[in-house]
Amino acid sequence: MTNAIDFKGVCKRFGGHAALRSVSFAVPSGSIFGLVGLNGAGKTTLIKSLMDFSFPDSGEILIFGQPATEAMTRGAVAYLSERFVPPAYLTGVEYLKMMSRLYGVASDNERIEAAAAAIDLDVKYLTKRVGSYSKGSGQKLGIAAVLLSAQRLLVLDEPMSGLDPRARVCLKGQITAAQRRGATVLFSSHSLADVDEMCDSFAVLHEGAIRFLGGAADLRSRTGAATLDAAFLKVIEEPC
Repeated sequence: MTNAIDFKGVCKRFGGHAALRSVSFAVPSGSIFGLVGLNGAGKTTLIKSLMDFSFPDSGEILIFGQPATEAMTRGAVAYLSERFVPPAYLTGVEYLKMMSRLYGVASDNERIEAAAAAIDLDVKYLTKRVGSYSKGSGQKLGIAAVLLSAQRLLVLDEPMSGLDPRARVCLKGQITAAQRRGATVLFSSHSLADVDEMCDSFAVLHEGAIRFLGGAADLRSRTGAATLDAAFLKVIEEPC
């Protein structure tokens, strides 16, 4: 089976700083895959390279076996950015209808309200201007748009940011539901508990390089650590 994503020797520099250093790994189709690392590890740069918002200096990225630089290839992807800010002048329902049209899916009110409810966004907010939303409500709106897309690949950069506990539980349920329908989910997170709970496998990115690739049990076994947090710290402190 073709991988959902292949990163092959991806390198990116910003001046004298190596943001990505020959990053290579695959995200299997139908999996939930985590990307973890400290602030500044290169997670968002890697995701932006996948989405063709940042251009690697060298290497190749494939989406379902096709170059990620081709617009038609990225048509299979629904994306939520790290610092998602919806257009303030639209109402919630206007934004979700616009995104549904872009993704080529039905934009009827019933589907929109169901997507909002699935992420615990009160439907009363849908008629309000997005500029009046709190950070958490804005994040829920962005997630609802991704859920509506029904795309084969969901790419979520720090999707839990700003969410309250109930919305976090809802999002986890929706990620697993997406996997059940056959989608692949790649998400970045600072929460190793979320990775441990949800991911089939994950990559630890540190100082622009992959330090670990595998499952949570594998990392604990490799490091001899009792918890995933302790195992993560051990693996990033190992000499390169």
